[in-house]
Amino acid sequence: MALLKVKDMRSLTIEELETKMLEVKAELSKEKGSISSGTKAENPGKIRNLRRTIARILTVIKEKQMQKEKEEKKTKKEVKKTK
Repeated sequence: MALLKVKDMRSLTIEELETKMLEVKAELSKEKGSISSGTKAENPGKIRNLRRTIARILTVIKEKQMQKEKEEKKTKKEVKKTK
């Protein structure tokens, strides 16, 4: 799987990001398993990049959730003002 850029991640929905995260976690697990079985890694930096990609996905998901909550609070305030 190609590494995602943050710019591309922000255009995805939360559900799509979660599925991407599952794919990256599966790939990370596969890489760790192959190393623990004794084979030499083709690309030693791949595990590091996968872990960082997972962290980036989690960060973007958190940003989207906070933005959603902020919008909900704003609409609630507007509803209270109209009453």
